[in-house]
Amino acid sequence: MKNRKMMVVGFIAAAAISAALSSSLFAKNNVTGPAETSVEASRLESLAKFTKVLGIVEKYNVDGLTIDQLIDKSLQGLLSNLDAHSTYLDKKSYDNLKSQTDGEFGGLGITVGMRENALTVIAPIEGTPADKAGIKAGDVILKINDKATLNMTIDDAVSLMRGTPKTPIDLTIVRKGSAEPLKFHIIRDIITVESVYTRTIGGNILYIRVTSFDKKVATDVKSSIKKHAKNTKGIILDLRNNPGGLLDQAVELTDLFVDEGVIVSQKGRKKADDVSYSATKSATVTHLPLVVLVNEGSASASEIVSGALQDLKRAVIVGEKTFGKGSVQVVMPVTESEAIKLTVARYYLPSGRTIQAVGVAPDIEVVAGEIKNHNKSFNIKEADLKKHLENDLAKDDGMLDVTEANATNKTIITTDQLNKDIQLKEGVDIIKALIIVKGK
Repeated sequence: MKNRKMMVVGFIAAAAISAALSSSLFAKNNVTGPAETSVEASRLESLAKFTKVLGIVEKYNVDGLTIDQLIDKSLQGLLSNLDAHSTYLDKKSYDNLKSQTDGEFGGLGITVGMRENALTVIAPIEGTPADKAGIKAGDVILKINDKATLNMTIDDAVSLMRGTPKTPIDLTIVRKGSAEPLKFHIIRDIITVESVYTRTIGGNILYIRVTSFDKKVATDVKSSIKKHAKNTKGIILDLRNNPGGLLDQAVELTDLFVDEGVIVSQKGRKKADDVSYSATKSATVTHLPLVVLVNEGSASASEIVSGALQDLKRAVIVGEKTFGKGSVQVVMPVTESEAIKLTVARYYLPSGRTIQAVGVAPDIEVVAGEIKNHNKSFNIKEADLKKHLENDLAKDDGMLDVTEANATNKTIITTDQLNKDIQLKEGVDIIKALIIVKGK
């Protein structure tokens, strides 16, 4: 490693020494033309400046850092100053990224990003330690244990939050609406994610929850739709607190609901890097009424799906404005143990609008919360009358009360559960209206 970096510096120094000779040669021969000569000269001057600063720091810095450390810090500074998502991955960071890709790791279960230079929770992953502790989308992480997150990179923060399962960690959180910072004591655990699960509502509405976009999302959703096809008249797709994942899964999931049209396109620096992803009629599995639930924890792939379905007039989007991450990162290995994560393009929805720093605004905005029931002090119903007709269900002693049975059935969502989630309740009401309209 050390030899490699010494060779890099040696190359830079050699380039700088030859700058004057090269400029003279270009001036005499004029092989490449004035414009290209100017660019080359500027490049060499910049490399010479970098080499000079590197040499000064190596010689006089109070901590006496090695050339290896200086190069690493230079690369970290270069990538982190490009944008909030580009970064240099040393061996530890690269290994962490690989473990996350494998789908199981020790940590808290939150996805973080940079918003206005603050380390912000995009979303807690459902069922993880962070979710159970009460961490919410939009929370700003002020401290990790006793370390302030100011000027901390995302990868450094993730590295601190990950660790051996069953070990503790303290987070200091700033939350909108709270007068003082909140402190959370969380125990790390193995993070495994159930990306797709389904429930039924009222017997004819299929509720599909997608928590993240791993490599099986589209297949699992397709199977769920086909499994419940006989009785389903409408679908609710819940993408709240879904931080994103694989682009191809976002495209394939959207394709299950639309016959044609551009789903998403990405545009980079070079025309050759521009890519467009379109729907195919053969992949479509349903034309049933569709509602998509989103909130500020819906990011990246979630925004592609919700934004595309909105632009293509295929779904009603309900909830709150999404996070606004519409950039494309690729991981490029530099050595066997090091890599860079670089932003190479931006996503664009079918209408041509961008997601980046804007997000997807819902068609119907509904703030998270629950429905408050106000019990009336005086209320007479049919059952209160002296000679009311008895309910047939009450006569059958062997039959369970419907409400009681539903409360223990994890395959359905009850009325009580709906009343505790006003966004979902609004989505159900909209689906019911769409089913009625479609039936006419």
